[in-house]
Amino acid sequence: MKFLLDFLPLILFFAVFKGAEGHPDAAAAFATEHFGFLVQGGTVGPQEAPVLLATVVVMVATLAQAAILKLRGRKIDLMLWISLALVVVLGGATVWFHNETFIKWKPTGLHWAMALTLWISQAWFGKNLIQAMLGKELQLPDAVWLRLNRAWVLFFAAMGVANLYVAYHFTTSAWANFKVFGVTGLILVFTLAQGLYLGKHLPPEESDKQS
Repeated sequence: MKFLLDFLPLILFFAVFKGAEGHPDAAAAFATEHFGFLVQGGTVGPQEAPVLLATVVVMVATLAQAAILKLRGRKIDLMLWISLALVVVLGGATVWFHNETFIKWKPTGLHWAMALTLWISQAWFGKNLIQAMLGKELQLPDAVWLRLNRAWVLFFAAMGVANLYVAYHFTTSAWANFKVFGVTGLILVFTLAQGLYLGKHLPPEESDKQS
């Protein structure tokens, strides 16, 4: 349930974008009629409609995600707060100014926020957040936890750069595909690589459990 809730805004963004991209004139008419009051000038063109509608949907979905967690008495983690702030500010700018560039910066902002959070927690406060999340399940030397934390910092920093490269060098459609499939695939590959690395440093009994 939590997994689906976490990925729901991304799934909805992609579905709405692809649906509107296939019917741009109808999407433009719908966006103008229902969301024209949110847009500078009050009119949405066919080229703008897909990303504008997808942005509106992802804003609502992210707000709903936070509201559901709050109503269920669950803690809203820092990354969701950051994601919510980014999608409201950058998404709102995309809708008002008819400019998809703002929402394209959102993944980069989130990736860099993750990198900074991991780095600052370790460098300034001596707290390794990766160890805090996984330390109960895995027994590893402190040096390994430190390398693991640094690896994730570099990975998230690189992902932020990769998002901007795709956003500025490829079409919006290609960027949407990368946002969903490319990012998810890279995270999966990196996670698997981390698992292989950790397997070399686990105590014998932990290695047996993993296998």
